[in-house]
Amino acid sequence: MTITPPPAETPPTARGRIRNYFLTGLIVAGPVAITFWLIWSFVTWVDDLLRPIFPVWMRPETYLPVQIPGLGLIFAFIALTLLGFLTANFIGRKFVDLGDAVLERMPIVRPLYRGLKQVFETLFSQSGSSFRKVGLIEFPAPGMWSIVFISTPPSPELNVVLPGEDEYISVFLPCTPNPTTGFFIYVKRKEVIELDVPVEDAAKLIMTAGMIQPTTDPAKAVATMAEQAKVARTARVTAPAK
Repeated sequence: MTITPPPAETPPTARGRIRNYFLTGLIVAGPVAITFWLIWSFVTWVDDLLRPIFPVWMRPETYLPVQIPGLGLIFAFIALTLLGFLTANFIGRKFVDLGDAVLERMPIVRPLYRGLKQVFETLFSQSGSSFRKVGLIEFPAPGMWSIVFISTPPSPELNVVLPGEDEYISVFLPCTPNPTTGFFIYVKRKEVIELDVPVEDAAKLIMTAGMIQPTTDPAKAVATMAEQAKVARTARVTAPAK
């Protein structure tokens, strides 16, 4: 019996090597360049927004031949920190309450201010749990599972009208590849499978349509999610009907 050896790999041509080198350089330089561009754009935007506040004698470009970026960002950080420090005491709290009372009396400004305040308090609260957990729900059809970000429980007014006696929870189901759009859904808590996956990794998984898997252990993480979905599906099918 004659065993035919496998054909030797053809060495890449000069054109192929150049293509591989270019793609390697693009993979290395692309994320770095985009990251620095985003940071530079944000710093420049803050500087242009706050520069008119500074008098001419306080601007570094008045005394230097070049413009130093970041002054506006430093000023914004100091001002916000000082504002937080002042509002933490009794007198500052009274001024904040007075400002809230004035804005609450304005017919057009009131709903906008109230909504934005609730959003900021929810997003930046140290004790809040919104979008800090990742889960799976069976959507859009039986046997299909989608990643969701777990939000807060429904308000008492909504909880009263939701059918059944089960506990509900609100989730946000993002769309691919733009996770800022999606569906806001109230589902039963028992139908949500919580995952031990960081929110950042779940967002990358959604934005790349599955090309970038969770960084801890991609194969194990995907297998765990699939196994959890399978167990939940089996338990739902075998559960006795009420």
